[in-house]
Amino acid sequence: MEGREADEELAALAKAIAHPARVQILRLLVRKTACICGDIVDELPLAQSTVSQHLKILKEAGLIRGEVDGPRVCYCIEPAALRRLKALVGGL
Repeated sequence: MEGREADEELAALAKAIAHPARVQILRLLVRKTACICGDIVDELPLAQSTVSQHLKILKEAGLIRGEVDGPRVCYCIEPAALRRLKALVGGL
């Protein structure tokens, strides 16, 4: 788990979780066994637009995935990406 590629991957993932709200979102998604649609906004003391921006950052980093369900997007944790993040951090 060392080398330039691993360092860059860890830096990118760390940047994606560098905000407490994004950590809260990840914790919420890990606790749930199914995808979550509107519930994320209800769980955080943030505006819907702010939550959407945080979800976008997590999705771009590959830590979560979003699936369209009618007019909504349902979000789930991306287990392989979370395992990779844990492995990279564990390799420090």
